[in-house]
Amino acid sequence: MFAYAVRRTLRKNKTLRYGVPMLLLIVGGSFGLREFSQICYDAMKIKIDPELEKKLKMNKVSLESEYEKIKDSTFDDWKNIRGPRPWEDPDLLQGRNPEILKTNKTT
Repeated sequence: MFAYAVRRTLRKNKTLRYGVPMLLLIVGGSFGLREFSQICYDAMKIKIDPELEKKLKMNKVSLESEYEKIKDSTFDDWKNIRGPRPWEDPDLLQGRNPEILKTNKTT
């Protein structure tokens, strides 16, 4: 008899039915978010091996060094080719001859 009354009260009272679970979700979510954020901060504090750090510094690529590599390049023969859409045949779109491709695939 007591269980029936409690069940009926929970079913009728909207605060207990919707409000309490929502508050539990918000409060529990904040605690969960704090734990996940703490993992991120802990990972930032970890120091890497000094030898690995030296290797990373030696292999550092800068924007200026990449610019120096391509500064003297000529792009006169460059052609803008649009990539194929999923429903299009990429060989036809990029100016390739489909008959030649078919013969190459069969051999």
